[in-house]
Amino acid sequence: MRIAQNWQDYAIIATGDGYKLERWKDIYLLRPDPQVIWKSQTDLFSYPKLHAIYHRSEKGGGAWEFKKLVPESWQVSYRDLTFTVKPMGFKHTGLFPEQAVNWDKMRSLIEGAHRPVKVLNLFAYTGGASVACAKAGADVTHVDAAKGMVERAGENVRLSGVDGKVRYIIDDCKKFVQREIRRGNKYDAVIMDPPSYGRGANGEVWKIETELYSLVELSKNVLSDHPLFFLINSYTTGLQPMVLQNILTLLFRGRGSAEAYEVGIMTEEGIPLPCGAGGMFLYE
Repeated sequence: MRIAQNWQDYAIIATGDGYKLERWKDIYLLRPDPQVIWKSQTDLFSYPKLHAIYHRSEKGGGAWEFKKLVPESWQVSYRDLTFTVKPMGFKHTGLFPEQAVNWDKMRSLIEGAHRPVKVLNLFAYTGGASVACAKAGADVTHVDAAKGMVERAGENVRLSGVDGKVRYIIDDCKKFVQREIRRGNKYDAVIMDPPSYGRGANGEVWKIETELYSLVELSKNVLSDHPLFFLINSYTTGLQPMVLQNILTLLFRGRGSAEAYEVGIMTEEGIPLPCGAGGMFLYE
């Protein structure tokens, strides 16, 4: 497991009974987490500094209960990166702090290349990876189908001082990759963070179990002659890291090595909270 442990503005204070108690700078949130199947050691719902709780609905989705005044949005920083966060639908805040382990790794690879680097970030959400890669000096193409998320990414890019390093595309990721292949555009690194399930504007259905392999296979065709890395993130419960490693090994074998790992954050209780999986192919 790779543990994100260099945060100052974020911490997981305690966990239990399906919830995690978090500090986002000076705002305290209690959110559901499907990995937390153990019992709480304390009453998380009575935590005195608690600002808001996200309650799941039996009908799907859920809603925030605000116990104290919470700003519409606020900023948190990781190293020299700054992001806007806020309580959103489906329990999200617009940032996945555990991804800091991948941000650090990608920055190291880009900075160590000592040459211009072009990165394609697919399903790029609010741009955590885009900001990190741009801060390392890469030129990033940020692709997501949700206009609101791309707008949030633009705000994070500006906050981190990397204006001009990121190109924003609001589009279906697979269709964009197909067009880039036809146009002959190439990238030195590809990042993708696909959802478990999704439905497109024209009724297209995405299921990670049936679509991921073919998308990775397709995306191979936009890699440059001297690529750096190919990264896959997954939050799909039950999809083991080795699955990602196998996909990368089968599709890229002979050009480098694949590695896979759980991603997590150490809680203040002294236990690591698993937060998904990562798979990275490193080119020789």
